[in-house]
Amino acid sequence: MSLAAAPQTRDMRARATALIARKRLIGLALPALILAYCAYVFFAFDILGLAQRARWDNAVTLVSDTYSYKTVVERNNRSGVFEVAVEGERKGTYDETNMPGWVVLAEDSAHITLDNGGSIDINGDLVRFDVPGYGVIEATQSRSAGVTTNLDPEALPDWVSLSKTRLMVSTDAARLTLTKARTEVFVYDFGWELFFFTLESPYYDHSFGEILFGDRIDPARSNLTGAWQDFWNNAIWRHGDTAWALFETVLMAFLGTFGAAIVALPLAFLAARNFAPLKVVRMAARRLFDFLRGVDGLIWTILLSRAFGPGPMTGALAMLFTDTGSFGKLFSEALENVDGKQIEGIASTGAKPLQRYRFGVIPQIVPVLLSQVLYFLESNTRSATIIGAITGGGIGLLLTQAMITQKDWEEVSYYIILVVLLVMAMDSFSGWLRRKLIKGE
Repeated sequence: MSLAAAPQTRDMRARATALIARKRLIGLALPALILAYCAYVFFAFDILGLAQRARWDNAVTLVSDTYSYKTVVERNNRSGVFEVAVEGERKGTYDETNMPGWVVLAEDSAHITLDNGGSIDINGDLVRFDVPGYGVIEATQSRSAGVTTNLDPEALPDWVSLSKTRLMVSTDAARLTLTKARTEVFVYDFGWELFFFTLESPYYDHSFGEILFGDRIDPARSNLTGAWQDFWNNAIWRHGDTAWALFETVLMAFLGTFGAAIVALPLAFLAARNFAPLKVVRMAARRLFDFLRGVDGLIWTILLSRAFGPGPMTGALAMLFTDTGSFGKLFSEALENVDGKQIEGIASTGAKPLQRYRFGVIPQIVPVLLSQVLYFLESNTRSATIIGAITGGGIGLLLTQAMITQKDWEEVSYYIILVVLLVMAMDSFSGWLRRKLIKGE
């Protein structure tokens, strides 16, 4: 080794050693920073306090409400009138011709037999709840004394809530609520009751076999016609309104996505370096795209709702504004990567500039354009649900209404399932269309 090469070797060794030391430091510092950030989040967001404040009983009730329904036996304590209804719906109110077998009504009294062997008896202002494994809970109410019971207020089980004006007993079989105004018993059953027909329909409590192959149930209509009409116009589940809301959701996504693509494509030429030589024009187009996509779609929804009022078209415009910015950036980048030789070949035939773009540029970017547009269409189908909740259109409106009532959570799960199925259908459709148009399968 020469004398000149020795310092060079030592210098390379020193640089290699420093590089290795720097990588080791980064390898140790990065996990330490992540750990420190997680510790900060743990204390800043009060994770322990959040766990302590969590109401797991409410969570259990919420989950059970998504796949079950409750029948309400209610006594008006002022008039003494009883009413038995599914979810408290007027269209789901029972009468003496179709009363559930576990409820026996008499004059100012009711006997309710529960699945776990317990029972609830209501005799005027006196209520007796026989809880298996615990005993009988007796309670009365009056305007002067309020709610009085045989329970020891100092030794209440965790499933009993008692105050001077209210008693609530929650078991797996039923929930009893007693106040001055009313006595209510909620009994849960699995499934979505009255999903096909309300109690007012003559087809209620008839099997599909009887409807398809049995004698005519409604003299005025055939079984298939009548059953379909009663199902479609179900006043509780509103299947007809739900189908129209799904159509509005798809329409919002379609108009917003393809409208944005139509607007963004010509503007993208102004933002592409190889098609807009003036830097001022390019910068103006790019800043416009940054502004449109920089404002979130929900913000556009709120602004446009104030300007044009609620409605599905407002939601479509909000998605159009946001997607125009996104498409403009994607399309301009695709235009900057086109092969110039194809354009030169078209130009050599004497084609005009518009013809060069049509036959030399568009065919090159069509695969990228279609792929992005179809992906955004699928994504906007989900976004249209949230936007519809704000603008008052589509399935999002029905979902919001069901959540606000806080009594029909099985309807919430019904709408969520429909949204998931809709997104799956749009995903399959966009994949099939992409293979047809891009790959030619």
